[in-house]
Amino acid sequence: MPQEEKWPSPFDELNLIRKAMFLRVFRSDKVIPIIQRLISEEKELGPSYIIPPPFDMEKSYLESSKKTPIIIVLSAGADPMNELQKLGALYKAHVNPVSLGQGQGPIAIEAINNARESQDWVCLQNCHLCPSFMPTLDGMIEELDDQPSNFRIWLTSMPSDKFPVTILQNGVKATIEPPKGLKSNILRSYLGIDASDFEDCSKPAAYKALMWGLCFFNAVLLERRKFGPLGWNIPYEFSNSDLSISQA
Repeated sequence: MPQEEKWPSPFDELNLIRKAMFLRVFRSDKVIPIIQRLISEEKELGPSYIIPPPFDMEKSYLESSKKTPIIIVLSAGADPMNELQKLGALYKAHVNPVSLGQGQGPIAIEAINNARESQDWVCLQNCHLCPSFMPTLDGMIEELDDQPSNFRIWLTSMPSDKFPVTILQNGVKATIEPPKGLKSNILRSYLGIDASDFEDCSKPAAYKALMWGLCFFNAVLLERRKFGPLGWNIPYEFSNSDLSISQA
């Protein structure tokens, strides 16, 4: 941990930026940690600049309209469906998820038309797996009128160069990055828990203790992935859905 250890004289007199330059030459694998330390100790910045803020799905919804789809760019292990279902319940909207793939185009068109009539939401998942349908979706969005409506189109996709540019330009874009570190993983897990889950339990104290253990265990599972085959022989996502199933 050269970014944390005390350096021998005369190198101990170097400031952090010069130490970062030194490590860039001799220990390039420690450049990111020392840059993070540099940002954390900077008076005008601080630790908040290296901790990614939690994804605020409601803020994305409030910035959208029925002609402005919400595009969520996914990363490995990210699954926003639980948060989307809770947000839909908050705004009294039914969320109809459609997983795109081969032959799913007509089903997606029907789901969009039904959601538009019932003023509900439709979530088209894994748009990167069905690039042939995206121009059709672009045309359907263009045909929508400008009247206010509760109808929304949510799109989830891995990064793809085949995503229509017009949808990207007109949509509200957000990304869900996997948290780094036990603290960030546990915080994300707790942000996804509704306070009513504790209130509805007959033994809230025991439930809180069990939930803490479950979230900590899930965070450890996620952190072990960064060690590659040393962490897990077979890589597994351990997504939010797995945590929700374990919670139930």
